[in-house]
Amino acid sequence: MGYMLSLILLALLAHATSISCQNVLEQRLNIIILAGQSNMAGRGGVANHSVRGIPTWDGDVPPQCQPNPWIFKLSADMAWVEAREPIHADIDAKKTNGIGPGMAFANAVLSKDPNFGLVGLVPCAIGGTNLSQWQKGGFLYEQLVKRAQMALRSGGAYKAMLWYQGETDTIYKQDVELYQGRLKRFFNDLRSDLQAPRLPIFQVVLASGQGRYTEEVREAQLKIELPNVENVDAKGLPLEPDGLHLTTPAQVRLGDMLAHAFLHFQPNPLNTNHSPPIFVPYFFIIAQVFWMVISFS
Repeated sequence: MGYMLSLILLALLAHATSISCQNVLEQRLNIIILAGQSNMAGRGGVANHSVRGIPTWDGDVPPQCQPNPWIFKLSADMAWVEAREPIHADIDAKKTNGIGPGMAFANAVLSKDPNFGLVGLVPCAIGGTNLSQWQKGGFLYEQLVKRAQMALRSGGAYKAMLWYQGETDTIYKQDVELYQGRLKRFFNDLRSDLQAPRLPIFQVVLASGQGRYTEEVREAQLKIELPNVENVDAKGLPLEPDGLHLTTPAQVRLGDMLAHAFLHFQPNPLNTNHSPPIFVPYFFIIAQVFWMVISFS
């Protein structure tokens, strides 16, 4: 029996290796773009605990943000890997990242709709960025488009963009006055360049700001009039001691709110016409193999 199990293990490991190396164009993932600034990248659990004032993450990952074999992320080097917190660590690499809404969103979607399928998160958020930096032609915009297009080419389908930005635009009145126009232009340009004119965009309305014009930016966000743009209001969610970033429980709550809005917005979130090809990552296969070995022993 031990010899047979060894053969099974070796065969499945060989199969797993081929899957990990094969062209991901054969796979089907529900692509969710994550973009904006620090509250999308995630600062939940990040605080200045040291004497030197260096931000550190407490490492606390709540159950709603734990890894899931059905959730992947596009890494900084454009490879699909298992998604785990902090999911923006290699994207917003110059900052200390913690818990954001992305994993809580994905887990909530799968919990509420077990037949949803594989989730492919495409993290693009960078902390401290102004909306002017997300305009077409700028580095952040072009990087977002590049990463989203790569995700699509690897066999996925765009399902939504989760957008949380604006805290930096509350500092100067000129940015406030230009905010709504810039936001519309950004959304329209992005949909055009991704060739996804109906891409659902779920915009988080500010819970905080760095300047005195937070309410004015919130008003501009709430008054955005574009098709398939849904607002999810974060006002009132608990903040870290810095008064700017959402706490870990707040990010979990926001992820659940976004999932509710996403599933409610989609008229038919399931692709009922056909079943997508099954994408089984190698680490999931290995886990199943070891479970088999333990069961037979």
